[in-house]
Amino acid sequence: MNFSSKLILSFVTISSLGFLGSAASAQTRWAHRHPRQREVLAREHHQIARINAERREGEITGAQARALRSSDRAIAAQDHADARANGGYITKAEQHQLNAEENAQSKTIGQ
Repeated sequence: MNFSSKLILSFVTISSLGFLGSAASAQTRWAHRHPRQREVLAREHHQIARINAERREGEITGAQARALRSSDRAIAAQDHADARANGGYITKAEQHQLNAEENAQSKTIGQ
């Protein structure tokens, strides 16, 4: 594993830990354990792992990996905004929209 891969992996790990810690402390404001919320977040984490694997294997460039991660962060930000607007949960319609966005991004990984 080269230095940039280690750096990216470290950043993703630290970001994930910070996110989990803040979500756990704000459980009343944001219900991250709600089934719809959990599904969307699990897909997000899985796609980040896929992006990192594709980058490690040399199937995508660093710039492509950064763009994909940025897109994934935008989807996650939308998820958080939707949850904040609905008292900590996302609606079924929002879940379907977020899943459609994840599906579209998933198709671009590894092409």
